[in-house]
Amino acid sequence: MLNKKPYHIAIVPDGNRRWARAKGLKPWIGHQYATENLKKIFEAALDIKIPYFSFWASSQDNLAKRPKAENKFLLNLFKKEFAELAIDKRIHKEQVRVNIFGEWRKQFPEEVKKPMKRAIETTKNYNKFFLNFFIAYSGIDEMLKAIRKISKQNLDNPDFKITPQLIKKYLFTKDLPRVDYLIRTGGEPHMSAGFMMWDIADAQMYFSDKSWPDFTANDFKKAIQEYSRRQRRFGA
Repeated sequence: MLNKKPYHIAIVPDGNRRWARAKGLKPWIGHQYATENLKKIFEAALDIKIPYFSFWASSQDNLAKRPKAENKFLLNLFKKEFAELAIDKRIHKEQVRVNIFGEWRKQFPEEVKKPMKRAIETTKNYNKFFLNFFIAYSGIDEMLKAIRKISKQNLDNPDFKITPQLIKKYLFTKDLPRVDYLIRTGGEPHMSAGFMMWDIADAQMYFSDKSWPDFTANDFKKAIQEYSRRQRRFGA
């Protein structure tokens, strides 16, 4: 029995390519195993009844800097997995709303965007659980866009104030609660490209040496158990 559990958990699934290389596979094959692992971890999150689950699937740099063969593989993977997600029985049974944040609408071909949009559309009225994907995403880009939108307001108005609430209003994640717990796998305890930089300001963090494909549902449950033992002081 957990003393407490995170309301919003975020995952940075690092180590997919290194995992594949270590097994003599093409680096991008690691993404396929990563996808299968995500399904198991999210099933565990549903069992624990964690309302918000956010997953960083790709950064803008991933798509810009990696080989064409890897990008093609990723796009086909997104196309297939989101088509299946849109009709997944447990997604609909548990009333899971699917959200996708990032610049995927600008960067992806229509044949890939279509099933992604379908997953969003078919779950848009659900409010019990929230499965949030960050695809072609950069937290730095998100923050810059928010600041640019704010700068267009009347800064000469003496009543105009830039507040935390105002900044949140202009983020991609304006409708998401702050992150309580961030898990990063892959053995490199750092952050990348400002992932959800505003929303993880007060988050507890958990770093695993395991690559994401090796990070099991039991590992996930152990991480949640550790969270339940921690005290959050928020600077007090």
